[in-house]
Amino acid sequence: MATSADQRMLELLGRWIESLDLHTKYSSLDDDSYWKVQPWSEHQRPTRWIIDLARQKTLALRAQVEQRAKTGDTQFSDALELMAFLANLVGAEHIERYIPVADASNERDLTSRTAELATANTSQQPTASITATREMPKFLGTKRVTPPAGTVQVARNERKSAAAAKPAVKAPVKPPPRKPAAQPERAGPSEAAKDQVIADAARLVQWGRKWFELPELIARMADRPSLPDVRRILKEHKAAIEKKVGS
Repeated sequence: MATSADQRMLELLGRWIESLDLHTKYSSLDDDSYWKVQPWSEHQRPTRWIIDLARQKTLALRAQVEQRAKTGDTQFSDALELMAFLANLVGAEHIERYIPVADASNERDLTSRTAELATANTSQQPTASITATREMPKFLGTKRVTPPAGTVQVARNERKSAAAAKPAVKAPVKPPPRKPAAQPERAGPSEAAKDQVIADAARLVQWGRKWFELPELIARMADRPSLPDVRRILKEHKAAIEKKVGS
C-alpha cells in the first residue's frame, strides 16, 4: 500500500513530467517566442537533449517509486524526500542552468499576440502616410483696411460694457477623492502544504535545528509555501509540532 510519502513523491514526479512535456513543445519556438510563452524566472534556455534526458530519468524514477510501493517498501520515498531536502539545504548552489517548471495554466497564446501586433501595424500605416504628405493650406495676404475713428471708439465702448456685464466664472467644484478599491485577499497555502511544513519542522527539530532556523530552511525546499506563509504556519502549529517531536 502506498504511503503518504509515496503519494507526495508520485505527485511531484507527475508535475515534473507535465512540465517537461511542455518544454519539449517549446523547444521548436524561436528565442523571442520562448521567453514570452511562460512567466519564466531567470535561467538559461535548456536544449532539447537535456529535456529528453531529464524526462527519461524522471520516468525511470517514477517506475521505481511505484515498484517499491507495490512491494511494501515504506522507506524508499522517505529517503528520496530526505535526499531532495539535503540537496537544497547543503549541496545545491544558486545556478541558472536548470529546467524551470512550466505550467499549462500559465501558457500564453503566441498566435493571438502575433495577430494583434500585425493588425495594429497595418492600421497605423495609412495614417502615417497621410500625415507625412499633408501640407498646410497657403493663405493669400489681404490688405488691411483701417476703420474710421468713430467706428473704433464705438467698438471699444461695446467691449467695455460687455466685460462689465459678464459674471465672474466660478471655480469648478472638485469631486471628493475616490477610495482605493479593496484588494482581494490572497489565498493561503493548502492543507497539504501545511501538513508538509509541519512534518518538515518536526524532522528538522529532531535533527537538532533551532526553532528560529526553521522558516528559512523549509521555505528553501522545493514546492514549499513562501517564507511569510511558513512562518505563520509554524507559529499557529507550534504546539502540534512540539507534541509530534516529543512522540
